[in-house]
Amino acid sequence: MKALIFAAGLGTRLKPLTETMPKALVPVGGKPLLEHAILKLKSAGINEIIINVHHFADQIIDFVRSRNSFDIHIEFSDERNLLLDTGGGLKKASHFFNDNQPFFVYNVDILSNIDLKQMYVSHLQSKPLSTIFVSERKTNRYLLFNDENRLIGWYNQLTGETKPKNIAIIPEKHNQLAFNGIHIISPEIFPLMENCPDKFSITDFYLSIAKDVNIQAFQQKDSQTIDVGKIDTIKTITDNSCFLK
Repeated sequence: MKALIFAAGLGTRLKPLTETMPKALVPVGGKPLLEHAILKLKSAGINEIIINVHHFADQIIDFVRSRNSFDIHIEFSDERNLLLDTGGGLKKASHFFNDNQPFFVYNVDILSNIDLKQMYVSHLQSKPLSTIFVSERKTNRYLLFNDENRLIGWYNQLTGETKPKNIAIIPEKHNQLAFNGIHIISPEIFPLMENCPDKFSITDFYLSIAKDVNIQAFQQKDSQTIDVGKIDTIKTITDNSCFLK
């Protein structure tokens, strides 16, 4: 199996740490975030990974090579000239996913005890274009799903903005769930991206095609996930080892 790790971000929320290192190499629980992500994917059976790089790209490449690529096949998608956002990053790395099999996309700053094998089985059974790991955690921005767990929209609780703009939020009909930065995507997505610009958001892309294709929610009971977005969060994670399993 294959995976893409998004590791190109500037990590502005983790300053001053990211003034001298990429977000992917910020240590949590004695290991860089990138190492946690690689080992998590490797334990689920992934043996080929491509990592997009931009901010302090050489540090990421040198780190992976210093660990002998964790004894799996690892390549890099170079975005040093232009940071392409999540959709553009996936589109640029499309050549890597040439085996016609579903693949993981994993944000490097996500720590979770999710069972990735269970998520993959769910994707194979449901056969959506994309399976998105979500949960009922508190946030300002929610993805909206219908009773069949199919993506239908997006809602910013703070500003009232919705996508699509004319969607009416009906709590008893719309499940409002937080995205946890892990997806499984079928390769049929790439022809749909042909007319997209070099730089675009995967979430906005999902929302633009959700009416015509099945983008499915995946929840796992008792799973715990945290976005390592702030320095204060790192101590919390260190004291809560379930995120590191």
